[in-house]
Amino acid sequence: MTPNSRTGVGRRSLATLISGALAAGGLAAAGVTTLEPGAASASSHREAPLISGTPQYDNTDLYAFVSPDKPDTTTIIANWIPFEEPAGGPNFFTFAEDAQYDLRVDSDGDAQEDLLFRYTFKTHTKNDKTFLYNTGPVTSLDDPDLNITQTYDLELVKLRHLKAVSRTKVADDVPVAPSNVGKASMPDYDTLRKQAIHELAGGATTFAGQADDPFFLDLRVFDLLYGGNLSEVGNDTLKGYNVNSVALQVPTHMITESAEQPIVGIWSTTQRKNAQGHFTQVSRLGNPLVNEVVNPLKDKDTFNASTPRDDAQFLKNVTNPELPKLIEAIYKIPAPKEPRNDLVDVFLKGVEGLNQPPHVTPSEMLRLNTSVEPAAKPKRLGVLDGDNAGFPNGRRLTDDVIDASLQVVEGELVGAKNDLGDAVDANDKKFGASFPYLANPTEGSRGPLAKGVDSGNDVRNQLGDALRPAGAQASDNTTLIAASAGAGAGGILLIGAALLWWRRMRDRAY
Repeated sequence: MTPNSRTGVGRRSLATLISGALAAGGLAAAGVTTLEPGAASASSHREAPLISGTPQYDNTDLYAFVSPDKPDTTTIIANWIPFEEPAGGPNFFTFAEDAQYDLRVDSDGDAQEDLLFRYTFKTHTKNDKTFLYNTGPVTSLDDPDLNITQTYDLELVKLRHLKAVSRTKVADDVPVAPSNVGKASMPDYDTLRKQAIHELAGGATTFAGQADDPFFLDLRVFDLLYGGNLSEVGNDTLKGYNVNSVALQVPTHMITESAEQPIVGIWSTTQRKNAQGHFTQVSRLGNPLVNEVVNPLKDKDTFNASTPRDDAQFLKNVTNPELPKLIEAIYKIPAPKEPRNDLVDVFLKGVEGLNQPPHVTPSEMLRLNTSVEPAAKPKRLGVLDGDNAGFPNGRRLTDDVIDASLQVVEGELVGAKNDLGDAVDANDKKFGASFPYLANPTEGSRGPLAKGVDSGNDVRNQLGDALRPAGAQASDNTTLIAASAGAGAGGILLIGAALLWWRRMRDRAY
C-alpha cells in the first residue's frame, strides 16, 4: 500500500475511511498490529487465533451503563458467538454447557474483581429422533414444540483480595430465549423475549438469549483498506447477524464501593472446562477491539487468558501505538507525539474528574461513573460531544465507539481536532426502551410464506403431531421424518406436504 491509493480523495475522507474496524474502543484505538484480511472482524469477534475456532466461548462485546428508565440501577450486557447467521439451522445457536460466562466488577479501582456474576447453562432435548430445533409453531418458552431449550443458573460471588468470601445462587433453571428460527416457527418472537426476562430478589433482573448484534461499523477496511480505492464505506457489516447475549440489571448500590466512590470497572470472561475438569479462561473483554488490533499475534491468546491486574505487560502497545503511524505513512496525517500518555489516562485509568477512581491501578476494562445521570437525548460520540453519560464513561448500545475512539487516537485530546469516522453512525435496528434494551434477533426466514400456504391451520401445524403420534403410526411417521432430514430446517413445509401425501396414499390402500 502506498500514498497513491488515495487518488482523488480528500484528507478528511481518507481518515474517515480508514477508521472502520481499526479504531474501535479504548485500547483498541491505541494501536494496530496487522491489516491482513481475516486478521480480525468487528469488536472482538474472532479476534485471536484460538478463540476464533470456538465461537461459543468468544465474547464479542461488553456494555455497561446507568439504566435510562431506572436510573438507580446499572445494566451490564455481554455478547457471545459472533456472526450468527439467522438461518443457520438445523443446529441453531446455544451457549456452551462446559463454560462459565462471567461478568466481573472492580468496585475500588485496584484491578481486582470484587463481585463476579457467573452464568452457567444446560441444554434440554425433548425428542432426539428428529433433526428439528422446533417441531411446530412455538408460542411460549414451555411450548412442547420447542424441541431444544436451554436454562441457566446465576451465581453471585463476592471476593476480597481475589478470594471468595461468599457464594449465592441468585437464579436457578431460568429459561433462555431461543434462536429466532423464522416466522413460521416463532410467529410472535417478542413474546418469547419477554418471557425470558426474569426478576430476581433485591430488585435485579436477568436475561439470556439471542439478540441482534448491537455493534455497528464498516468492516471492509480489512479488504486491504477498502480495496485500495477507498470508495466503499458506510455499510454496517454486522447488519443481519445475531449474537447470544446475557444482560443483568442490578441496583447500583450493589456494585459500587460507596456513594462517595461510585466508579466501577467492568469486564467479562469465559472459562472453559479442560480435559482435567478444571476451568481455564479463554476469552476476556472490556473495551471493544482491544485484543483485535492492539496486540500482535504472539500476544492475542495471552491477553484472552490474562487478568487486568497483569496488564502492564501490554502497556507498550498503548504508549507506542501503531495505528497513528500507519495513518501517517499512508495518508500523511501527522501522528501525535509519543509516548501517548493521553491514551493511558483515558483508556487505562479513566478520565480524570469523570470516571477515574481514586488510587487507580492502570488496567484495561470499561469504567463507569454510576453517579452520572442518563442523558435525555444521548449523543453518539458520548464524552467527546459533551455527553458524559456515554463512552468512554461505560458504553451504551447507541455509542459510536468507532468514531469516538479514532478521534482520540488521532489526537483530539492533545490539540489535533478532527472529525473522523466510518460513516456508520447507528445500528440497523432500533434498540428497546426497557430492559434488556437489545433489538430482537433477525429471524431465519425473512421472505414471504411459500406459495399456497396461508396463515391458518396449514401443514406446519401438523408437523408436531407427526413427530409425536400414538401407536403404530408413530413408527411410520418418525421413519418418514428421519428420511427427510437432508432437507434441513428450511424444508419444514415440504416435509409437512410429504406427510399429507403419505397419509392419503395409506388411506387409499386401506
